[in-house]
Amino acid sequence: MTETELLLKGYGLTTAEFFYRMPDHRHVLNSFLWQDYDLAPDHPRLFRFIAFWQSEIEGPLHSVRFAHRRKLASGEWRQVVGEFRYH
Repeated sequence: MTETELLLKGYGLTTAEFFYRMPDHRHVLNSFLWQDYDLAPDHPRLFRFIAFWQSEIEGPLHSVRFAHRRKLASGEWRQVVGEFRYH
């Protein structure tokens, strides 16, 4: 799906910052930034990524913080019928 199609279906940009412990040095925290288009309030893509992290990545998660922003609301989209060019 294109970005515009996702926005029209109600998706918004979700940004998450993951804080995790280094596998070899458990006292050291590192961070990872993740962005994807997701549906609020359930955030299925974010929780799928968290499940993937917990099962496949060696560094255990310390915490996750995220923000969600719908970039396009239903009343903000309009179809343009024509085009006017000025030379």
